[in-house]
Amino acid sequence: MKKLLTLLVCVGAALTLQAQEISMGGGGVENPTINPDNSVTFTFHAPNVATIELDGEFLPPREIRTQQGTRTTTRTPLAKSADGVFTLTTPPLESDFYTYNLYMDGVRVVDPNNVYQNRDVANLINYFIIGGGHGDLFDVQDVPHGNVSKVWYPSPRAKMAQRRMSVYTPAGYNPADRRTKYPVLYIMHGIGGDENAWIDGGRVPQVLDNLIASGAAEKMIVVVTNSNMSQQASPGDAPASRHRPQLMVPGNMDGQFEESFLDVVEFIESNYNVYKDKAHRALAGLSMGGFHTIYISANYPDLFDYVCPLSAAIVAPQGDRDSYIYKDLDAKLAVQFKKAPKLYWIACGNADFLVNNNKEFMKKMDEKGYKYEYVETEGGHTWKNWRNYLTMFVPRLFK
Repeated sequence: MKKLLTLLVCVGAALTLQAQEISMGGGGVENPTINPDNSVTFTFHAPNVATIELDGEFLPPREIRTQQGTRTTTRTPLAKSADGVFTLTTPPLESDFYTYNLYMDGVRVVDPNNVYQNRDVANLINYFIIGGGHGDLFDVQDVPHGNVSKVWYPSPRAKMAQRRMSVYTPAGYNPADRRTKYPVLYIMHGIGGDENAWIDGGRVPQVLDNLIASGAAEKMIVVVTNSNMSQQASPGDAPASRHRPQLMVPGNMDGQFEESFLDVVEFIESNYNVYKDKAHRALAGLSMGGFHTIYISANYPDLFDYVCPLSAAIVAPQGDRDSYIYKDLDAKLAVQFKKAPKLYWIACGNADFLVNNNKEFMKKMDEKGYKYEYVETEGGHTWKNWRNYLTMFVPRLFK
């Protein structure tokens, strides 16, 4: 019995050490490798895998034939050597923040050699950063750093005792210093997102730290909401919420969020050292968040002097249009623009599926003579564009 116990202990210790080695990345290779010319090499040792494909906006598009016809994709196969090593080296890339997906034998997987990843709805996406230029804005630099807090607040208008938002406070913010006040940017996610989306996918802390430190942006507080009114917080961060995140959830474009948005503003202005006037409030959002931006700012024309809808949805889904929030938009816009917001900044990608909707919206604004700015970039409905828009409009705020 004693020998058996000794054997079991030894086996257990060996398994524990093996598990530790795996969990600590033992035996793996660093991936990807950024080369001196800013090309990027991906390497995988997978002798039992038949194919590995990489997908990312940084890869050149190619046409493939399917049963449904010809389509364009950036999914690119890696070359496999005789000893089972897959490799791919990109052309030199510009300095930026890049994301990619990995497919092994057609199955989407997380890169086992790259721990740096974000969650986008229900997908985990790996990323890397090429510095030395624009990409530095998205990386952690040796500058003073702000803080991000996950803040619970009451929402009586939504009849919810607790909801959660993310709040970025800039370096030097001192809650005890009531004399120093800050402007506030409220920013909203798209369908499937939550209060973590702009913090992780949008790189809000890094971008704000770096822009503020360089003097390009004013010191400000940034509030990232959860715009899904069927949620208290992101999946897994609220009671009975540990389920697979969904793209469409109840209560995200039916007027409830816009109706209860004043709860967010009132909580921030009661608990943070902020200015409480229109000139020191900004509102922005992507996709569904751009939709919320348009309707919140139109319904509360005295709240925001800076309005930035990004790749915005314009019309609520069928069946969700009954709220007073969505009625008489033309009349509400007339009141809003009579009060002359300092900046109404619209942005969209030229390949975005919502670009024509945005152009129709702007055509109506042109007919009324409303003053706005429009930025159109390459690409589609992607975080690459939204991160870049953040770096473009934040320096324009509160000037």
